[in-house]
Amino acid sequence: MLWSITFANPEFLWLAPLPVALALWWARRRRPAIRFSDVTRFAGRAGPRAVLAARGGAVLRGLACLALVLACAGPRRPDERTRLPADGIAIMMAIDISGSMDTPDVAWAVGGPPVARLEAARRAFKLFVGGGEAPDGSAFQPRPGDAIGLVAFAAVPQTQCPLTLNHSVLFKVVDALQARGGADAGTNIGDALAEGVERLDAVRVRKTKVLILLSDGEHNVVKEDAPDAKRPGIDRTMKPREAAQLAANLGVRVYTIDTGGDPPVGAAPDAVQQRLEGREVLKRVAEMTGGRSFAATSGAELLAAYREIGALEKIVTPAPIYRRYFEYYAWCAGAALVLVLTAHALDRTLWRVVT
Repeated sequence: MLWSITFANPEFLWLAPLPVALALWWARRRRPAIRFSDVTRFAGRAGPRAVLAARGGAVLRGLACLALVLACAGPRRPDERTRLPADGIAIMMAIDISGSMDTPDVAWAVGGPPVARLEAARRAFKLFVGGGEAPDGSAFQPRPGDAIGLVAFAAVPQTQCPLTLNHSVLFKVVDALQARGGADAGTNIGDALAEGVERLDAVRVRKTKVLILLSDGEHNVVKEDAPDAKRPGIDRTMKPREAAQLAANLGVRVYTIDTGGDPPVGAAPDAVQQRLEGREVLKRVAEMTGGRSFAATSGAELLAAYREIGALEKIVTPAPIYRRYFEYYAWCAGAALVLVLTAHALDRTLWRVVT
């Protein structure tokens, strides 16, 4: 379609008047002549072929020059089936799936039955990404231009879904999340942050990179305390503040959402102190990277946190870019060659004149 044609080098279009100048010059040039005794009898007897010979060469050469100008400008048409949104945000979501996330103590809607923390996190995340109406009647706008991925973590973080624009696939992965226990019991916030930051750092086409971490516990996986932790080849767990410093150095903003709530009444002093320190660590992680920290123990508070994050990381209305273009410069160059050869051949055959 003509209206979808663009130019890779539009500055060459400034040469568009050149074909007109060339055609005028060719039409008015002095032609080679031979001496003849008297040509007065032929005055006014120029036929159609003579007129065509006088103007046709100029027109063909002007069109050839115009085709060359267009070839240099690089006409092309985008393949709209391969379009991608530009300038969206890269968001990595890190969700805690430790055993405590199965605790059914989150009031998702007023008057409704409580749901598990993981289920509430799942619903809120899908509204944040895909948009839709929240239980309180408010609406979330979808984020189709943002590349979004998912890291799930307990004692060991795993990338469940790399950054993608195919959010329907992401939702299927989110729906399949299950809380873990047993050998994978624990909450490894430091390594989860590092995993998400590493995935974001690999993206080069998006300027804004954001990591959202949701957890109901404290970082409690400390491999470096093991007797053989200092032996070569033994993994060392990254602490949350170390991972936050890494994120800050790489320009990744981190938002944290604490869903653990306040310490239960009658809890041991050590447990109370651990809970408060865990919440403070999440707050410091967000502050170190230029993000914000939220506490959410209900569906309304969880949605309010995502709504605030969405306001801070506004949806970009992107201009489309494309993976592939259909290029037409070769056709223009070929047309120019055909026009020049045609004019040259006609000047020596049908349009040959004697003056």
